Amino acid sequence: MKRYQWIITGGVQGVGFRPFVYKTALDFGITGHIANTPQGVVIEIQGHQNTLLAFEKVFTHNLPPLAHILEWNKIPLHIQAKEKNFCILPSTSGHGHHVLISPDVGTCPDCLKDMSDPLNRRHRYVFTNCTNCGPRYTITRSIPYDRATTSMSCFPLCSECQHEYTNPLNRRFHAQPNACPICGPKLWLTDNMGQKVLENDCAMQETARLLHTGKILALKGLGGFHLCCDARNPEAVRLLRQRKNRQDKPLAIMVRDVATARTLCQLSPGEEELLLSWQRPIVLAHTRSQNGLAPGISPDTNYLGLMLPYTPLHHVLFHDLAQRYQEPPALVMTSGNISSEPISLGNREALRRLQHIADFFLLHDRDILIRCDDSVVRVLDNTPLFLRRARGFTPSPIDMAQKGPCVLGVGPLLKNTICLTKDNQAFVSQHIGDLENLESYTFFKEIINHLTDILQVTPQAIVHDLHPDFLSTQYALTSGLPCWSLQHHFAHIHAVLAENQYRGPVIGLALDGTGLGTDETIWGGEALYVDSNTLTHQRLARFSHLPLPGGDMATREPWRLARAALYTLGIHEPSAKVWPWLDTYKNADTLVGQMLVKNLNTPLSSSCGRIFDAVAAMLGLCSSISYEGQAAIKLEAIQDKSERKSYHCPILEHDDYLELDTLHLFAQVHDQWQKNICPTKISRRFHLGLISGLVQLGLALAQKHSCETIALSGGVMHNMTMAHHLETRLTGLGLKVLTHKKLPPNDACISLGQAAYGQRLLELHKEQ
Repeated sequence: MKRYQWIITGGVQGVGFRPFVYKTALDFGITGHIANTPQGVVIEIQGHQNTLLAFEKVFTHNLPPLAHILEWNKIPLHIQAKEKNFCILPSTSGHGHHVLISPDVGTCPDCLKDMSDPLNRRHRYVFTNCTNCGPRYTITRSIPYDRATTSMSCFPLCSECQHEYTNPLNRRFHAQPNACPICGPKLWLTDNMGQKVLENDCAMQETARLLHTGKILALKGLGGFHLCCDARNPEAVRLLRQRKNRQDKPLAIMVRDVATARTLCQLSPGEEELLLSWQRPIVLAHTRSQNGLAPGISPDTNYLGLMLPYTPLHHVLFHDLAQRYQEPPALVMTSGNISSEPISLGNREALRRLQHIADFFLLHDRDILIRCDDSVVRVLDNTPLFLRRARGFTPSPIDMAQKGPCVLGVGPLLKNTICLTKDNQAFVSQHIGDLENLESYTFFKEIINHLTDILQVTPQAIVHDLHPDFLSTQYALTSGLPCWSLQHHFAHIHAVLAENQYRGPVIGLALDGTGLGTDETIWGGEALYVDSNTLTHQRLARFSHLPLPGGDMATREPWRLARAALYTLGIHEPSAKVWPWLDTYKNADTLVGQMLVKNLNTPLSSSCGRIFDAVAAMLGLCSSISYEGQAAIKLEAIQDKSERKSYHCPILEHDDYLELDTLHLFAQVHDQWQKNICPTKISRRFHLGLISGLVQLGLALAQKHSCETIALSGGVMHNMTMAHHLETRLTGLGLKVLTHKKLPPNDACISLGQAAYGQRLLELHKEQ
């Protein structure tokens, strides 16, 4: 006979872990107990050695689908001769816990079966869940993760639900959101003045009817509200864009099943796998022509954002919609917010903020405690690439190379996230958004407080961006904690190193939009030397400087960048062809020309994103933008993939740094545009030329600094052509390439880089 204690940490609470162990122990006749504790799940098992080995084998290979083991310590104990059975002990709480709260999870097949059975008491009940699915993170107020600390605390369980909740052999054992129509949350439909129309199942059926007739609805979901309309109705889509002030940015689509998704997009096996995963993100896939959707869904790109239903409400809604449509229904599902503001969370808040957008509101009384947008993912070379990491993935941690003190990274201005480290894990928040208004800043502070509370950590220091005017920087400087600044693009490289658990020197290529540099210019196309052990930082090379006439205005009107590039090349007026923007901006062009001559309000930038903008404007694709990255997205979309020629992008040598001559690239674009070469070919040649220049630059710097590892980060790495060819060609030269796999390469990764840098800085201070 043997007895062992197992202490298991990770995602092992609230995921059906205890009933799984209990059932398995009963099957093997093992005695002992299991309990949730601050240290993790503690299991004591006793039995014959061979029986325990067989138990461990089954345990290892049959974990619940949501369980994730981080650490597993096994300690031998003395035999307890009088023990007769295996039991589940009450949970205990305490400070310094090692427990992870699960992300929100899409509805499981068992719950869907319950909902589709007319004889089941949860037939069509839109709050059905179990330990394998349903809300987690967004309903959790504090730890431990028990019903009393969630928004379900105000719904006392009926006798049947209580029996399920306390029965270890039931899949709803300690499922904290457990409910049924008798004791659980209720649903109702209102007009946009808040007047109730219908309740519960009748409200669902009326919602389907209203969508079918072209109405716009606000639906309360898992992490906030969606704005929803019929994606096949051009007028409904046009009206939604007009009311939401979302002119061109792509809209996400929800469809009932993968079969419908295949009719809209060309899906790879990897994309189908992501669509069907329990996280249920929005997946970007190549759209099919003539797919029956309204033309205004995704006007700038040949990719469409698709997702499948992930709550019981969605499943019931699509069942009802299918009764009304001859072809499979498709719904626009976009964040319930006004542009640049956080997603709406509460009923009254949504009615106040979305009243002028939605015709009707589908509401319920299960409070959402934490805002959490949908995650957005695309597949590159069979590997997921995040564009936005939120619902389904947060608050799952990023495992780091080593343990260290707690540090808070407060992120940048745009695409903000925050990051808290705990031992060897980094907890990066869900997408917060752009910190440009009070609502977003309030959300930012809420998430810092919430994550600090549920992780039960106290930051020893804060790391912020170099820019003094960012609200995140202001928060750090007024926090009372030790603060350090880290330049934006060095933070990008530290992020990709932390994500890959890499410690040591790398050549980092930070291909991004905007970040204040140490020399007071605007960086964004940088080759950097970063050693994450010694925290050595050096700027080795940059893109050619490009003036930004009007400062931030140049990022919103890319024609200014094309005009600045022409001016820098000595071209002051059109010759063979009239510049594409002159019809609209002739007077402004004259003013911009004077600004360039007099060097007034024309800061210099080495940004990679800005050269994409300049080329797009030169080709007449985009003179002004309505959302970030629009010009570059259009430029990428028009490429002629059969084109093999590329432009030349030389490397210039200066006294203490190298320069990738991106102005020479632009000169070739302008020359061939004047010769009426097809823009699709020019775009492809530009992409391939820039890639070739970057590959040669990376190789030269790797050889010069005896460094065989290249790290790639920055928002430009969302460009599929850049991401694929850069990694492939650098790897082909024998270099090790590090890229983002768990976080977006855009500014959403900055907070991780900041926190990892701060953690190492504290370690170095301790060593001194």
